[in-house]
Amino acid sequence: MTFRLSAILLCLMLIGESLHVSPSARSVFNPDAWVRSKVDALVLAARAAYEDDDALPIYHKVLKSIARTIAQRKLLQDESFAGRYKEFVEYIQAASLDRLPGHELGFTVPDRQYFDETRQYVQIPEFLLNQSFLRSVSRDETLDRAKAFLRQVNSAREPSDQLLFFSYRSKHLGTPDNDDSFERLLIVVPGNAAAGVPEKWVQFGVTDPKERIRTRNVSVVSAVAGSDGTFNTYFKDYFRTYRRKGPISIRGRWELGYGDDNCVRCHKSGILPIFPVDDSVSPDEQQTLLAVNERFRTYGPPRFDKYLDESKFGPGIGSASREARDKRFGEGFGGTDVGRAMSCAACHQREQLGALSWPIDPVVINSYIDGGQMPFGRRLEASRRDELNEKLIEEYFATDDANPGILKSWLLGKSR
Repeated sequence: MTFRLSAILLCLMLIGESLHVSPSARSVFNPDAWVRSKVDALVLAARAAYEDDDALPIYHKVLKSIARTIAQRKLLQDESFAGRYKEFVEYIQAASLDRLPGHELGFTVPDRQYFDETRQYVQIPEFLLNQSFLRSVSRDETLDRAKAFLRQVNSAREPSDQLLFFSYRSKHLGTPDNDDSFERLLIVVPGNAAAGVPEKWVQFGVTDPKERIRTRNVSVVSAVAGSDGTFNTYFKDYFRTYRRKGPISIRGRWELGYGDDNCVRCHKSGILPIFPVDDSVSPDEQQTLLAVNERFRTYGPPRFDKYLDESKFGPGIGSASREARDKRFGEGFGGTDVGRAMSCAACHQREQLGALSWPIDPVVINSYIDGGQMPFGRRLEASRRDELNEKLIEEYFATDDANPGILKSWLLGKSR
């Protein structure tokens, strides 16, 4: 039996027990035993979902079951319980946000309110709504015309206000409207921190050559610098509507009724660096790619304004100590090439690039590890990268009582 299947069956059994236990047994409630069992169920379900998206519904059922019991038992009103299991309670609240009606983005406010309040940060710049540009950027065959338009825009802008733009193919993510569309045109529109003007990363999905159905998505991810050295990130997806005769219109994906996704599940670092498919960036745009990724590194630690406290998700993948790794994987493991490469938290922690904590999209992490971009500066053979990935997963999701992993330890308050 695979780990995924065994984890799912265990979770189903735990859920079934909680639903079908007799009323007399339910009246004898041991909160400490309940938390321990539910932490195991949650972590097992999370690991199964991390390794296979098909297991996400089971994870959501476990999460919902836990949240329901907390509400029914009024455990938040129990100061002793809430203090003893602070991390667990706050994690369940934060992780459950995108299961609430109208909260697909996973924020503390409804999606409608989020988009109303952040409109100034995520609007597409007016000059990018030019109809000639929109027609050119819609297809690979006419992309050079779109770039010519952007160069013309730059000719009238100050040197410090120049657009940075290049096209590339994404390694791992399609667009929200087409899982098989990987070509992009990224335009970084400079902001003004002193004036509170956001820096905007505007990304157009580009239809592949000879494809009949055109890619619709345009995404805006903005960065607003804070006075404390951090930056707030805001998100919005738009869809283009093409007409045989008439203008191309752009409206919000959510406003058009197509729903949305949990932003922070992918964007743990707020804005993401660009690691394109090899040779998909033209030689004359390579320097722009480097400049864009360098710009990303200047933003500071990511925050999500009042809409999400990412610290509630705890420490991330790769945050264990060398001593903990030796205990888990054998004496001296921390000194091996794989052990030394398990250094995600050197960059990915709250005060740097954001912790890689669950819930997270594993596609991004797997792509970066397999492609050699993570961990930064480490060279490993493909087989060793596979082992690295396996060890990182085991270390984070382990449920052994004698040697719990990062997530279980944190949920039980053992990391205080």
